[in-house]
Amino acid sequence: MQDTPPSVPDFTQWPSFPFEGEIRVKQLDDPVPVEPPRRGEADRECTACNAPDEAYIWVGERWRVRTMDRPTGLPMVLILESRSHLDLGDLPNLLAAELGVMTVRLERAIRSLDGVARVHVNRWGDGSAHLHMWFLARPYGRLQLRGTFLSLWDSILPPISEEQWRENLAMVAAWLAEFGGRPLAEPPRIQWQAPSSLSSPSPASAAEDVEEEAVSVIEAADEIPEAEPAEGNADGIEPAGVDSPDDAEPATGDVHDDGGASGGQERGADADATAPTESDSTGGAGHAEDGDGRTQRAIAE
Repeated sequence: MQDTPPSVPDFTQWPSFPFEGEIRVKQLDDPVPVEPPRRGEADRECTACNAPDEAYIWVGERWRVRTMDRPTGLPMVLILESRSHLDLGDLPNLLAAELGVMTVRLERAIRSLDGVARVHVNRWGDGSAHLHMWFLARPYGRLQLRGTFLSLWDSILPPISEEQWRENLAMVAAWLAEFGGRPLAEPPRIQWQAPSSLSSPSPASAAEDVEEEAVSVIEAADEIPEAEPAEGNADGIEPAGVDSPDDAEPATGDVHDDGGASGGQERGADADATAPTESDSTGGAGHAEDGDGRTQRAIAE
């Protein structure tokens, strides 16, 4: 290994540091006289206060838990928020005590998932004035991910499967619901619909899937002070536990409305009972021709 320049910190040589090669320290900007307001401060809108319960995987009377809008590189990344618009130092004694209970409870729930070794708990708060605590699950056996840089590895590692991600969310929500509150995350549903085509996906669609990147912890809107709220859901999350149209179950034959599915099945059954088979149709055509021949001979005679 090459000698590290004195200007570069020693942690660049740690096994957990996710980068290698020549590294330079960025120029530090001059301090500003007045810091800009965070989300939820001054006249800036608070996205957490405006978010509906459906945007969370579990909700209680005073706390809510949400996740990212899609899977990331870690087995689980969750955010614990207070319902009240308070920051950490503003919590009254009751909420401060409950924060400790909720932190331990959520850590245990995430650590119970398969393949999770440790749960890192972080609080930054430079992007939003609404209290939000981050819970990051470190994969078991990935010793290189131990320590300070786990949030960086979250955006470097390939995302886990969405099926496993949704299953993990449902398990955590159910764990929390054992102590109260309401779980909103549901496990993935089995896809019963047959594919419309058996051909392999086109290269263009495959390229689109590869180009889509997951939003990581360090890219989250709550932790980027410079980013302006995006249109729609400013947190960049979609409601957890709400199934997409592709997950909708196909309609069954029990639903009918004046000749709907059930009526169509009954008429189809009647038609099948009266319709001739392929052999009957062939034989019927032959009888018709014989009948036409006898009729023509009778007229000739």
